[in-house]
Amino acid sequence: MDEFSKLRFCAMSTQANPATITTVLDDLVRDLDFPQREAAFFYGLFLRGHSAEELRRDIEVPAAVLAKWDRECLRQPEQRTNFEKIAEYRLHVLAIFDSLIGFDSKTQRLQ
Repeated sequence: MDEFSKLRFCAMSTQANPATITTVLDDLVRDLDFPQREAAFFYGLFLRGHSAEELRRDIEVPAAVLAKWDRECLRQPEQRTNFEKIAEYRLHVLAIFDSLIGFDSKTQRLQ
């Protein structure tokens, strides 16, 4: 299970331990410098036949998770910055992924 899956599981779990969420968040914040790696991973899945729309849904942070994060920020205001960084990172990954797909479709039309 990758780090974002762990975070999603923790965030969606009704019995999530705040200490567990904090630990996962701290690990994730250190890994947020390379959105290209994750976008490349999703692009590889796209090239293997996965639906672009399904992959976009996997990349995006669902509204329910964002709402959960907002509630968590009421209990732990110091985590707001981390949640915002993660949401921004996911948007960046999505933008890179969309640009790769756009580039791929332009290349295929030229051939």
